[in-house]
Amino acid sequence: MNIIDELEWRDAINQQSDEEGLRKLTNEKAVSLYCGVDPTGDSMHVGHLIPFIVLKRFQLAGHRPVILIGGATGTIGDPSGRTTERSLQTMEQIQANVEALTAQMKKLFVTDNDASQVRLVNNYDWTHKINVIEFLRDYGKNFSINTMLAKDVVASRLDSGISFTEFSYQILQSLDYLHLFQNEDVQLQIGGSDQWGNITSGLDLIRKKEGPEAQAFALTIPLMLKADGTKFGKSAGGAVWLDPNKTTPYEFYQFWANTDDRDVVKYLKYFTFLSKEEIEALAAKVETEPHKREAQKALAEEMTRFVHGEEALEQAKRITAALFSGDIRSLSADEIEQGFKEMPTFTAGTEPKNIVEWLVDVGIVPSKRQAREDLTAGAIYLNGDRVTDLELEVTPEHAIGGRFIIIRKGKKKYSLVKLG
Repeated sequence: MNIIDELEWRDAINQQSDEEGLRKLTNEKAVSLYCGVDPTGDSMHVGHLIPFIVLKRFQLAGHRPVILIGGATGTIGDPSGRTTERSLQTMEQIQANVEALTAQMKKLFVTDNDASQVRLVNNYDWTHKINVIEFLRDYGKNFSINTMLAKDVVASRLDSGISFTEFSYQILQSLDYLHLFQNEDVQLQIGGSDQWGNITSGLDLIRKKEGPEAQAFALTIPLMLKADGTKFGKSAGGAVWLDPNKTTPYEFYQFWANTDDRDVVKYLKYFTFLSKEEIEALAAKVETEPHKREAQKALAEEMTRFVHGEEALEQAKRITAALFSGDIRSLSADEIEQGFKEMPTFTAGTEPKNIVEWLVDVGIVPSKRQAREDLTAGAIYLNGDRVTDLELEVTPEHAIGGRFIIIRKGKKKYSLVKLG
């Protein structure tokens, strides 16, 4: 299957500048293509994955991906999708973000330490050499204000206001495409649907500089919306990050595992590298056995493995199984820290104390009377074990890894107690 045909089947194409020409080019040769991300933070989130999943598909199909980290454009700020001006970051913060995003990209695109599989570039390397006179004469002269104002990314900001700094963003992005076309043989830029205006400005600049016969193409990816109409990529706790220190692998796994039945096949097609036959089989399971959530499990496994690796996936699955079964003792202290990150957390001292008093002092139950009733009724579990002994003493020996005690009240109400 041609890469364009595959992208169409996966509903991963929004717009193309020349569908027939790009299909012909990808049939004839291994194409160099690029996608960029600005270092506005020190980690990408799952929303950033949308165009880079497509870039990965091109890589797997034998094409040559170039990843651009916007060390220059990140100092300006892309006005796309925003109603207000961005706050400018310090150069030191931008550089730290560049290094963090570069490490994340290498993890996603480079296997077996073979860096030849992908080229990572930073547009600061060529942009900072251009002085203001060169910028205006050599590049600004090729842009019509009327055309720039008509681009959606600018037109949508005219009422609320846009600075010359952000207005000039599309010139810098166009300059990137020209530079990569001339120096890296890049013939295709891909991006989200909100990048169409910026990408086509780059095509125009290439043709003005290199001639109308220059073979350069644009492809954008559809806006990803959930079945309920809300934007993809958010959870109850906010953005779902690729950095395991911001979103643990267990939380990452759960984000995908909790996908709505109405969205799961769409996400399998878009985000995973499963075959058409595998996805169609899972789609049938959604229709016939939705309660088994096999499609969601496959989605969660594929995405956690892709972003965090096999070991982190197995850890996330262990935490999930332990919480489902109540077998808390099977978890390590680090796994408990992941799995109970968003659950009610309390602190207890290290002195031995009667279970009734301990539950009240920690704050899990409001009174000794309630504690006795819950214990007598068998509603209290300590590290997965039911406790009915009113005389039990809670000691540091109960703490898993010397750090945590897990209390469950009833079937699902968990509390994390830290010893300190």
